[in-house]
Amino acid sequence: MAWNVFKFCTALRALGSIMIVLVLGIIGVTYYVIVVANYGPALFHGGLDSFVALLVLVLFHSMLVMLLWSYFTTVLTDPGGVPPNWRPSIDEESGDADPLVGLAHEGGRCILKMDHHCVWVVNCVGALNYKYFLLFLFYTFLVTTLVTLSLLPQFLAFFSVGEENGTPETLVATFVTFVLNLSFALSIMGFLIMHISLVLGNTTTIEAFEKKSNPKWHYDLGRRKNFEQVFGTDKRYWFIPAYSEEDLECMPVLQGFEYPTRPDLDELQQF
Repeated sequence: MAWNVFKFCTALRALGSIMIVLVLGIIGVTYYVIVVANYGPALFHGGLDSFVALLVLVLFHSMLVMLLWSYFTTVLTDPGGVPPNWRPSIDEESGDADPLVGLAHEGGRCILKMDHHCVWVVNCVGALNYKYFLLFLFYTFLVTTLVTLSLLPQFLAFFSVGEENGTPETLVATFVTFVLNLSFALSIMGFLIMHISLVLGNTTTIEAFEKKSNPKWHYDLGRRKNFEQVFGTDKRYWFIPAYSEEDLECMPVLQGFEYPTRPDLDELQQF
């Protein structure tokens, strides 16, 4: 009997509170270093220093608000699932009949357009929260990149003789924050590029690894429509974790669209 990989998701839930605290802890340390220790005091230096500090603080707070909004929307939004009594009549890839028979008895749950289970958001990433997850990645990349560039002078000064600005605790916090944000920026950049390619191909991480190498993925609607499948058609909402009323009306999956039950599918197949 094949091992059910989705049982692993249950074990990952135990890390939920720890991961949320870890994320908020990293944000808290970064906020202290940027606002309290460095660019907050620089506002009162006057001249160019004050202008740069104001610019950094405005950008940092704006992006941080969007990051936190996207993060908690991803955490709190159900990824979406098919009704418990629904079963596919045939596996589209393998051709096997009743491929999910017995899954419900093993405590599994089918997630709509499941991409992966993310320990950082303590949730599965699926049809209903994929946009929010991508925006979380996007704003995290922007924030970590801004922090890295903003702390670069202080990081370089850390290795310069006679240029010690601040207490030893502040210097260590600045050094650690720079290294952490640089690491996150580089890793998230690769992750973001991968997901952009998945969105443009109207596929998911799981499908990309499991699907057969066909000349054309039969769910590929073209890059524009593939993008709108995730982000909606209203450009005003592309960069915020929400959908317009028009998009909600045009995207049944966001309205809790009820999939037909197995008997209904069988009836349809008779015609």
